[in-house]
Amino acid sequence: MERLKSKDLLDTDLLTKEEILLIINTAFKFKEGGIKNLPLTGEVVSLLFFEPSTRTRNSFEIAGRRLGAIVISMDTTGSSLVKGESALNTVRTLQVMGVNYFVIRHRESGFPYQIAEKVSASIINAGDGTRGHPTQALLDAMTIIEAKENIEGKKLVIVGDIIHSRVARSNIWLLKKLGADITLVGPPEFLPKDFEKFGVEISYSLDDVIKDTDILMGLRIQRERMEKMHISVEEYVKRYQINRERVKRGKPDLIVLHPGPVNVGIEMTEDILYSEISLVERQVTNGVFIRMAILSLLKETRDGSNT
Repeated sequence: MERLKSKDLLDTDLLTKEEILLIINTAFKFKEGGIKNLPLTGEVVSLLFFEPSTRTRNSFEIAGRRLGAIVISMDTTGSSLVKGESALNTVRTLQVMGVNYFVIRHRESGFPYQIAEKVSASIINAGDGTRGHPTQALLDAMTIIEAKENIEGKKLVIVGDIIHSRVARSNIWLLKKLGADITLVGPPEFLPKDFEKFGVEISYSLDDVIKDTDILMGLRIQRERMEKMHISVEEYVKRYQINRERVKRGKPDLIVLHPGPVNVGIEMTEDILYSEISLVERQVTNGVFIRMAILSLLKETRDGSNT
């Protein structure tokens, strides 16, 4: 496969295994060999973020600039959106100014899909509500492959607030296609009721599954949600925190991931976060290369569709 099928990157459930591997392998080429040309010279990338972001937003900006693109980062609080203009009108207005790619984060699940079908520019989903975060899942897969060589047959445990996590959903869709054996762990309130459709296992005890785990992925816990649950922050820490005592019971080559930001002392202890088994910072590094791969491959798809 030489290029992606769609002009957009909306989520991992829409990608084939071949497309996933194409993106990851392209990212590895950028990481290993640098940039031999600037494929996005003259292209314009707009970062349209309706929610705060540090890692994803800056990662896309660095990726676009490294590829030679003009990158504009829009302040949605200071635009015509506050005057009543719809997001679609904003995108269409920027499109006729010459924007070719829109990287969109929005609090509404499914929002990028609504935009993608109404514009000719490429739409990249940078996180929509609680539904998905495809570029995070792709960089997670790249990081796992870099550490483990492959994902087929590996046992992955995702622990935390699964039900509200767009990262978890995109990772489940993607990593299942690459052959991972996935278990979701957390208190009952944080686990989806319809988990059967995801093809994953469920556990309420991290200690019960840690000994067979190859990859342990923590998710961010929000205190405001904990206040509505039947489990306190202290109880969560006792039962689900990724700490030295717990990981000692895991495999010798266990690796730990987290999409960030990490609530140090709740989801994970500081000594684990900055330990040799933690790949959290490598995830951030790989995020730039994954986003470079996506932008360059979407450029090839757009060029191919115009010939």
